[in-house]
Amino acid sequence: MNGLEGGSGWDTLADVVSVVALLGGSFLVLAAGVGALRFPDLLSRMHAGTKPQVLGLVLVLVGLGLRLRSGGAVWALVLVAVFGLLTAPVAAHMVGRAGYRTGKVRNDLLVTDELTRDLREARTRDDA
Repeated sequence: MNGLEGGSGWDTLADVVSVVALLGGSFLVLAAGVGALRFPDLLSRMHAGTKPQVLGLVLVLVGLGLRLRSGGAVWALVLVAVFGLLTAPVAAHMVGRAGYRTGKVRNDLLVTDELTRDLREARTRDDA
């Protein structure tokens, strides 16, 4: 026997993958929190609060699912992941849009600013 036959070898492998996913996800969530606190402007903070946080959440949920191995619990974790993936981009878009409209975005840090150009074009069309 090679140690992976039967239930105990696969259980051990699933536990190891679970620990790796939980630690990786925890690190990403921690990095997102630190980035949200330390980055200088709104858009950088928004990026730090969404990108690694969502991936960290998914990794934590994968690790938890591998650890629990219960059908009902895994489906609940899948729903949490789906709703997290659906709501994080929308929330980030709304925060960025509100920040831009209230003047909280530093224009000197923007490489390309399509929104200002589009707003000017819309105003000239409305005036005409």
